[in-house]
Amino acid sequence: MEFLPSGMLVLVALIAVLFSSFRVLREYERGVVFLLGRFWRVKGPGLVVILPVVQQMVKVDLRTVVMDVPPQDVISRDNVSVKVNAVVYFRVVDPERSIIQVEDYYNATSQLAQTTLRSVLGKHELDEMLAERDKLNVDIQKILDASTDAWGIKVTSVEIKHVDIDITMVRAIARQAEAERERRAKVIHAEGELQAAEKLAQAAEVLGRQPQAIQLRYLETLTVIAADKNSTIVFPLPMDLISPFIDMVKRKD
Repeated sequence: MEFLPSGMLVLVALIAVLFSSFRVLREYERGVVFLLGRFWRVKGPGLVVILPVVQQMVKVDLRTVVMDVPPQDVISRDNVSVKVNAVVYFRVVDPERSIIQVEDYYNATSQLAQTTLRSVLGKHELDEMLAERDKLNVDIQKILDASTDAWGIKVTSVEIKHVDIDITMVRAIARQAEAERERRAKVIHAEGELQAAEKLAQAAEVLGRQPQAIQLRYLETLTVIAADKNSTIVFPLPMDLISPFIDMVKRKD
Protein backbone atom coordinates (compact mmCIF):
# COMPACT_ATOMS: atom_id res chain seq x y z
CA MET A 1 0.00 0.00 0.00
CA GLU A 2 1.43 3.37 -1.00
CA PHE A 3 1.17 6.45 1.24
CA LEU A 4 1.24 10.08 0.14
CA PRO A 5 4.33 12.02 1.14
CA SER A 6 3.92 14.26 4.19
CA GLY A 7 4.43 17.33 2.04
CA MET A 8 1.55 16.31 -0.18
CA LEU A 9 -0.69 15.79 2.87
CA VAL A 10 0.12 19.24 4.14
CA LEU A 11 -0.65 20.75 0.74
CA VAL A 12 -4.00 18.99 0.56
CA ALA A 13 -4.84 20.17 4.07
CA LEU A 14 -3.94 23.75 3.20
CA ILE A 15 -6.08 23.66 0.06
CA ALA A 16 -9.03 22.29 2.05
CA VAL A 17 -8.63 24.98 4.70
CA LEU A 18 -8.35 27.65 2.01
CA PHE A 19 -11.57 26.59 0.33
CA SER A 20 -13.43 26.37 3.63
CA SER A 21 -12.47 29.94 4.48
CA PHE A 22 -14.45 31.34 1.54
CA ARG A 23 -18.21 31.89 2.04
CA VAL A 24 -20.79 33.40 -0.31
CA LEU A 25 -23.71 35.28 1.22
CA ARG A 26 -26.84 36.09 -0.80
CA GLU A 27 -28.31 39.56 -1.06
CA TYR A 28 -30.78 38.88 1.78
CA GLU A 29 -28.16 37.25 4.07
CA ARG A 30 -25.67 38.71 6.54
CA GLY A 31 -22.90 37.02 8.46
CA VAL A 32 -22.25 37.83 12.12
CA VAL A 33 -18.51 37.13 12.55
CA PHE A 34 -16.90 36.30 15.91
CA LEU A 35 -13.15 36.52 16.48
CA LEU A 36 -12.00 34.14 19.22
CA GLY A 37 -15.52 34.20 20.65
CA ARG A 38 -15.91 37.98 20.64
CA PHE A 39 -18.10 39.88 18.21
CA TRP A 40 -16.05 41.34 15.40
CA ARG A 41 -18.27 42.63 12.60
CA VAL A 42 -21.24 41.95 10.31
CA LYS A 43 -20.27 40.91 6.77
CA GLY A 44 -22.07 40.43 3.48
CA PRO A 45 -23.56 40.14 1.02
CA GLY A 46 -21.14 38.63 -1.49
CA LEU A 47 -17.82 36.83 -0.94
CA VAL A 48 -16.70 36.64 2.67
CA VAL A 49 -13.36 35.32 3.90
CA ILE A 50 -13.33 33.62 7.31
CA LEU A 51 -10.10 32.64 9.03
CA PRO A 52 -10.43 29.04 10.15
CA VAL A 53 -10.24 28.24 13.88
CA VAL A 54 -9.97 31.86 15.01
CA GLN A 55 -13.19 33.13 13.35
CA GLN A 56 -16.74 31.78 13.27
CA MET A 57 -19.70 33.11 11.31
CA VAL A 58 -23.45 32.85 11.92
CA LYS A 59 -25.79 33.49 8.99
CA VAL A 60 -28.84 35.71 9.48
CA ASP A 61 -31.75 35.95 7.03
CA LEU A 62 -33.09 39.52 6.57
CA ARG A 63 -36.27 38.58 4.71
CA THR A 64 -39.71 39.08 6.24
CA VAL A 65 -40.81 36.04 8.23
CA VAL A 66 -44.47 34.97 8.28
CA MET A 67 -45.16 33.33 11.65
CA ASP A 68 -48.44 31.61 12.42
CA VAL A 69 -49.46 32.06 16.05
CA PRO A 70 -51.25 28.87 17.26
CA PRO A 71 -54.81 29.19 18.64
CA GLN A 72 -54.88 30.75 22.10
CA ASP A 73 -57.58 30.37 24.75
CA VAL A 74 -58.70 33.88 25.66
CA ILE A 75 -61.28 34.97 28.23
CA SER A 76 -62.72 38.34 27.26
CA ARG A 77 -63.54 41.11 29.69
CA ASP A 78 -67.20 40.04 29.66
CA ASN A 79 -66.19 36.46 30.62
CA VAL A 80 -66.61 34.81 27.21
CA SER A 81 -64.15 32.02 26.35
CA VAL A 82 -62.87 32.11 22.76
CA LYS A 83 -60.01 30.67 20.71
CA VAL A 84 -58.00 33.21 18.72
CA ASN A 85 -55.13 32.71 16.30
CA ALA A 86 -53.13 35.28 14.36
CA VAL A 87 -50.30 35.85 11.87
CA VAL A 88 -47.23 37.94 12.70
CA TYR A 89 -44.95 39.48 10.07
CA PHE A 90 -41.47 40.45 11.24
CA ARG A 91 -37.88 40.73 10.00
CA VAL A 92 -34.36 41.15 11.35
CA VAL A 93 -33.09 44.74 11.12
CA ASP A 94 -29.99 44.33 13.32
CA PRO A 95 -28.16 41.00 12.75
CA GLU A 96 -25.75 41.62 15.61
CA ARG A 97 -28.44 41.99 18.28
CA SER A 98 -30.58 39.17 16.86
CA ILE A 99 -27.70 36.74 17.53
CA ILE A 100 -26.14 38.20 20.68
CA GLN A 101 -29.14 39.48 22.64
CA VAL A 102 -31.41 36.44 22.29
CA GLU A 103 -30.75 32.72 21.90
CA ASP A 104 -33.42 31.97 19.29
CA TYR A 105 -35.16 35.10 18.03
CA TYR A 106 -37.84 33.16 16.08
CA ASN A 107 -38.95 31.10 19.09
CA ALA A 108 -38.70 34.12 21.39
CA THR A 109 -40.88 36.20 19.07
CA SER A 110 -43.41 33.37 18.80
CA GLN A 111 -43.74 32.98 22.57
CA LEU A 112 -44.01 36.74 23.04
CA ALA A 113 -46.72 36.95 20.35
CA GLN A 114 -48.79 34.27 22.11
CA THR A 115 -48.66 35.94 25.53
CA THR A 116 -49.29 39.40 24.06
CA LEU A 117 -52.29 38.11 22.09
CA ARG A 118 -53.89 36.71 25.25
CA SER A 119 -53.05 39.79 27.30
CA VAL A 120 -54.40 42.39 24.85
CA LEU A 121 -57.58 40.55 23.84
CA GLY A 122 -58.38 39.72 27.46
CA LYS A 123 -58.87 43.44 28.11
CA HIS A 124 -61.65 43.75 25.53
CA GLU A 125 -65.20 42.50 25.26
CA LEU A 126 -66.31 39.97 22.66
CA ASP A 127 -68.09 42.60 20.56
CA GLU A 128 -64.86 44.58 20.29
CA MET A 129 -62.91 41.48 19.20
CA LEU A 130 -65.38 40.90 16.39
CA ALA A 131 -65.95 44.50 15.28
CA GLU A 132 -62.62 46.24 15.95
CA ARG A 133 -60.01 43.85 14.62
CA ASP A 134 -58.03 46.57 12.87
CA LYS A 135 -57.59 48.50 16.10
CA LEU A 136 -56.61 45.35 18.02
CA ASN A 137 -54.11 44.40 15.29
CA VAL A 138 -52.41 47.78 15.63
CA ASP A 139 -52.31 47.55 19.44
CA ILE A 140 -50.71 44.09 19.38
CA GLN A 141 -48.23 45.14 16.68
CA LYS A 142 -47.05 48.15 18.68
CA ILE A 143 -46.53 46.10 21.85
CA LEU A 144 -44.62 43.37 20.02
CA ASP A 145 -42.49 45.87 18.12
CA ALA A 146 -41.51 47.67 21.31
CA SER A 147 -40.65 44.41 23.07
CA THR A 148 -38.57 42.92 20.23
CA ASP A 149 -36.65 46.10 19.45
CA ALA A 150 -33.89 45.04 21.87
CA TRP A 151 -33.44 41.84 19.84
CA GLY A 152 -33.00 43.70 16.55
CA ILE A 153 -36.44 42.55 15.34
CA LYS A 154 -38.99 44.75 13.56
CA VAL A 155 -42.62 43.57 13.78
CA THR A 156 -44.27 45.09 10.72
CA SER A 157 -47.80 43.70 10.98
CA VAL A 158 -50.14 41.53 13.04
CA GLU A 159 -53.38 40.08 11.66
CA ILE A 160 -55.99 38.26 13.75
CA LYS A 161 -57.20 35.36 11.58
CA HIS A 162 -60.04 33.64 13.44
CA VAL A 163 -62.08 34.17 16.59
CA ASP A 164 -63.74 30.83 17.33
CA ILE A 165 -66.78 31.03 19.63
CA ASP A 166 -68.72 28.25 21.34
CA ILE A 167 -71.94 27.25 19.52
CA THR A 168 -74.15 28.34 22.44
CA MET A 169 -72.55 31.77 22.38
CA VAL A 170 -73.09 31.97 18.61
CA ARG A 171 -76.82 31.44 19.17
CA ALA A 172 -76.88 34.09 21.88
CA ILE A 173 -75.13 36.56 19.57
CA ALA A 174 -77.65 35.77 16.81
CA ARG A 175 -80.56 36.48 19.18
CA GLN A 176 -78.90 39.68 20.29
CA ALA A 177 -78.41 40.80 16.68
CA GLU A 178 -82.06 40.01 15.87
CA ALA A 179 -83.26 42.00 18.89
CA GLU A 180 -81.04 44.91 17.84
CA ARG A 181 -82.51 44.86 14.33
CA GLU A 182 -86.06 44.87 15.73
CA ARG A 183 -85.19 47.77 18.02
CA ARG A 184 -83.81 49.79 15.11
CA ALA A 185 -86.90 49.03 13.00
CA LYS A 186 -89.21 50.23 15.76
CA VAL A 187 -87.15 53.39 16.28
CA ILE A 188 -87.20 54.17 12.57
CA HIS A 189 -90.97 53.55 12.42
CA ALA A 190 -91.55 55.82 15.43
CA GLU A 191 -89.39 58.56 13.91
CA GLY A 192 -91.39 58.28 10.68
CA GLU A 193 -94.68 58.58 12.59
CA LEU A 194 -93.34 61.62 14.43
CA GLN A 195 -92.29 63.35 11.23
CA ALA A 196 -95.64 62.53 9.60
CA ALA A 197 -97.52 63.94 12.60
CA GLU A 198 -95.48 67.13 12.46
CA LYS A 199 -96.20 67.57 8.75
CA LEU A 200 -99.92 66.89 9.26
CA ALA A 201 -100.03 69.46 12.04
CA GLN A 202 -98.40 72.02 9.76
CA ALA A 203 -100.84 71.17 6.94
CA ALA A 204 -103.82 71.50 9.29
CA GLU A 205 -102.58 74.87 10.42
CA VAL A 206 -102.28 76.11 6.82
CA LEU A 207 -105.70 74.74 5.85
CA GLY A 208 -107.25 76.33 8.94
CA ARG A 209 -106.11 79.77 7.79
CA GLN A 210 -107.64 79.32 4.29
CA PRO A 211 -111.22 77.88 4.21
CA GLN A 212 -111.08 77.67 0.40
CA ALA A 213 -108.11 75.35 0.69
CA ILE A 214 -110.20 72.97 2.77
CA GLN A 215 -112.81 72.82 0.02
CA LEU A 216 -110.14 72.15 -2.62
CA ARG A 217 -108.70 69.41 -0.48
CA TYR A 218 -112.18 67.94 -0.06
CA LEU A 219 -112.71 67.86 -3.84
CA GLU A 220 -109.31 66.27 -4.37
CA THR A 221 -110.20 63.55 -1.87
CA LEU A 222 -113.42 62.85 -3.77
CA THR A 223 -111.43 62.51 -7.01
CA VAL A 224 -109.09 59.97 -5.45
CA ILE A 225 -111.94 57.93 -4.01
CA ALA A 226 -113.85 57.99 -7.28
CA ALA A 227 -110.94 56.26 -9.02
CA ASP A 228 -111.67 53.10 -7.04
CA LYS A 229 -114.75 51.42 -8.64
CA ASN A 230 -114.75 48.31 -6.43
CA SER A 231 -116.81 49.80 -3.64
CA THR A 232 -119.57 52.30 -2.96
CA ILE A 233 -118.73 55.12 -0.59
CA VAL A 234 -121.26 57.47 0.96
CA PHE A 235 -119.46 60.74 1.50
CA PRO A 236 -121.40 63.61 3.20
CA LEU A 237 -121.20 66.96 1.49
CA PRO A 238 -120.15 69.91 3.63
CA MET A 239 -122.68 72.70 3.99
CA ASP A 240 -120.20 75.20 2.60
CA LEU A 241 -120.46 73.59 -0.82
CA ILE A 242 -124.24 73.20 -1.07
CA SER A 243 -125.29 76.41 0.73
CA PRO A 244 -125.15 78.51 -2.49
CA PHE A 245 -127.61 76.14 -4.18
CA ILE A 246 -129.98 76.28 -1.18
CA ASP A 247 -129.92 80.09 -1.27
CA MET A 248 -130.79 80.04 -4.99
CA VAL A 249 -133.79 77.78 -4.37
CA LYS A 250 -135.03 80.01 -1.55
CA ARG A 251 -134.80 83.13 -3.70
CA LYS A 252 -136.85 81.49 -6.46
CA ASP A 253 -139.58 80.63 -3.96
